[in-house]
Amino acid sequence: MNSLVELTQTVLLIPTRLLGQVEYSYSASSQGQASGPLVWVCCTVEIILGILWIVALWKIFSKAGQPGWAAIIPIYNLFVWCKIVGRSAWWLLLWLICFPIFHIILSIDLAKSFGKGVGFGIGLIFLPFIFALILGFGSATYQGPSAAPKA
Repeated sequence: MNSLVELTQTVLLIPTRLLGQVEYSYSASSQGQASGPLVWVCCTVEIILGILWIVALWKIFSKAGQPGWAAIIPIYNLFVWCKIVGRSAWWLLLWLICFPIFHIILSIDLAKSFGKGVGFGIGLIFLPFIFALILGFGSATYQGPSAAPKA
């Protein structure tokens, strides 16, 4: 029984004592120093792009007859987007599982729903902030869901 206790102490306690001897280095911000200017610039740009995206989606949703406030609700805005282009709610789940493929399809469908071509849909994929603002504040009008089954 004594050897079992010694074995347990050797296996469990000695490595934990060694962990207490390690010195960890801390980042500059944890030592009371301010973050660098690059961090501030990146954060500011992200905040500005996020606000522009919400404003553009709000306007697009309003043009399509949907509530504009849906643009600020993270998953619900994808549901409204699917509704605008005529896709079922299952596309929301597919978008969450395989983002790139279904984002491309929904972006092209969104462009077509506003009377724009595939090129504009590709613009929505690669430069979404610019093209969404053009779609929302431009002269494009909502023409109905482009992916809706034709009767």
